[in-house]
Amino acid sequence: MGELSGVTIGVTAERRAGEFIGALERHGATVRHAPLIHIVPLSGDDRLRAATQEVLAEPLDLLAVTTGAGFRGWIEAAEGWGLRDELLASLGRARIFVRGPKGAGAVRGMGLTEEWAAPGESNRELFRHILAAGVTGARLAVQLHGSPLPEHTEPLRGAGARVTEVQPYRWEWPADLRPAHELLDGVLGGAVRALAFTSAPASANLLRLARERGSYDELVRALRGDVVCACVGPVTAAPFTEAGIPTRQPERQRLGALVKLLVAELGTR
Repeated sequence: MGELSGVTIGVTAERRAGEFIGALERHGATVRHAPLIHIVPLSGDDRLRAATQEVLAEPLDLLAVTTGAGFRGWIEAAEGWGLRDELLASLGRARIFVRGPKGAGAVRGMGLTEEWAAPGESNRELFRHILAAGVTGARLAVQLHGSPLPEHTEPLRGAGARVTEVQPYRWEWPADLRPAHELLDGVLGGAVRALAFTSAPASANLLRLARERGSYDELVRALRGDVVCACVGPVTAAPFTEAGIPTRQPERQRLGALVKLLVAELGTR
């Protein structure tokens, strides 16, 4: 019998969900998979192509990479337009700053080298460092992932940078929300012992779904009570933190570490 035998865990991720679910099931958990976001690639989006052409129009001074998946998605989209080599050459001449190891791995995987990576793997750290490096008059490309970051890009503009925002993906609700409603029912009914989150939009969407159903207060009570709310890192946990909901987070922001945390939290109960 696995350490999580008899424990039901809700997994809300879309990306790498199979890997995550398989790891939990190997520990004996029963998993309910209910994606709360759908990632829409923008390889055919005119805005992404226009942003890429804007980056290529003049020499680039600085590049901020917020996610490895987003950076790879941007390069893949550029390859489809026949711009991959030109884009990589332009980015290679810029000073590259990344949010953490995943971004650094994606940058290096394209034959580029980052100048600095945020030790705490947070956007706050990343953009604070870029501002401190000096951006007045600089051309700066910011690779986004999922949604804009005005709280970080506007200070850059205010400091005199010319900022191009590049968004290779965006989030939307899944086409089928029945699994999400069933997962919420399981949490409120006491059948689900833990929820696992790997992205802030999914965290926010659970709270939004509960509000729309009129069960927000009931959900908050459950997550403040016996239901474990496990998040891969502080950015993912932010919507819950703002709602006063306690979360468990692994020391390292990795799927494997999140699995180990769930085993440690629930395997001895």
